[in-house]
Amino acid sequence: MGSETIRALRSVSIDIHQGEYVSFMGPSGSGKSTLMNLIGCLDTPSGGQYVLNGSDVSDMTENELAEIRNKEIGFVFQTFNLLPRASSLENVALPLIYAGYGKAEREEKAMKALEGVGLGDRYHHKPNELSGGQRQRVAIARALVNDPSIILADEPTGNLDSKTSYDIMDLFADLHDKGNTIIMVTHEDDIAHYSHRIVRLRDGEIETDVKNDNPTRGNPYKLEQEEA
Repeated sequence: MGSETIRALRSVSIDIHQGEYVSFMGPSGSGKSTLMNLIGCLDTPSGGQYVLNGSDVSDMTENELAEIRNKEIGFVFQTFNLLPRASSLENVALPLIYAGYGKAEREEKAMKALEGVGLGDRYHHKPNELSGGQRQRVAIARALVNDPSIILADEPTGNLDSKTSYDIMDLFADLHDKGNTIIMVTHEDDIAHYSHRIVRLRDGEIETDVKNDNPTRGNPYKLEQEEA
């Protein structure tokens, strides 16, 4: 910024293994979004090295990074980022167009992904015909459709009410049980506790990196109803 150098991250060194479920937490300006962008190949480090599945992506070209993003990473955003005029099926199938799949195979894989998140009966609905939770499920199906190495979730419950948030986190827990690697950014402590490892950042550095031995399971609202 002008003559001033802002270091979003400072000497961060971290290993995330296949099959892990990790949350990044920290106040605004802590560096968690920058770290997420680096892991998602949306940005490149000004120094150091980032190795993804054995490949050094630190010095890749924009085209190479785009290919890595499409093949290796499934993104889930706070604002869903769905095409408003496209159906659920079309939204989920979108990454497959860039991957070179034919129409019939795209639709088959997209339908399977929608069924996997419990929305097989909503494949023809557009985003404005869905609830917030359903839209996030469509976004999760889109993230899964290419069988990525990593699911990156940036504040995935930020636009949802508490009950719907816990439903979505229950879905993430199921996805992790199936072997998916999940990396999530959240500022909500109760949401972070669904993950198995919580990394807290402050001023561009890792403040703590703690294993969560008792991850949350289930939706507290549903549990209360069952007990009642």
